Amino acid sequence: MPGYDSLHFTNTDVNEQEMYKLMIAAVVPRPIAWVSSISKEGFLNLAPFSFFTIASRTPPTLLLSIGPGVGERAGTIKDTLTNIREVGEFVINMVPESLGEAMQRSSANLEPQMNEFEYAGVTPKISKTVNVPSVLEAPIAFELKLDRIIPVGEDHLILGTVEHVQVDHSVYGGDFKIEINSWKPLASLAGDFSGLTPPFSIGPADREN
Repeated sequence: MPGYDSLHFTNTDVNEQEMYKLMIAAVVPRPIAWVSSISKEGFLNLAPFSFFTIASRTPPTLLLSIGPGVGERAGTIKDTLTNIREVGEFVINMVPESLGEAMQRSSANLEPQMNEFEYAGVTPKISKTVNVPSVLEAPIAFELKLDRIIPVGEDHLILGTVEHVQVDHSVYGGDFKIEINSWKPLASLAGDFSGLTPPFSIGPADREN
């Protein structure tokens, strides 16, 4: 029976990578923020982040966490963080299953002047309220203005105020509802990805936070 034969991992007894693996395997599924940004020199950037959620209803605020570079860029500051910090605007595009491969391509470590839209094979679309393009092929996109950046250890929490929401007609169900089954969101797991099973109700519940 679960709970009667538990393993225990104290933070001081495991290393950083081991604790990270436990967290990303347990806190699932996670939505993916496919973030488009632009440098002050005008170079477009597109990159996915799975540490992402809603932070506030009033004002409408989204949150993502950006860590340092990895691989050959280990320890460096990611272009997305630099762009958001310097320009103060960004777009979070939501990722359906159909764009999974393009999203994964955009996670490559490229030089700042390289256009990840082109590398991923997607199209920049002019936004309504910010000077950063969204992904034309994405069914939903949030245009955001930077609220604040909060350092947490080696990572940075980005809080962005929602200025405008783009929703494709094909996924809009009316009355400000979005049909989940119409766009099939992609979820991040522990190094893998998954779609969602058909939604179901469990019973009466208070409004979600």
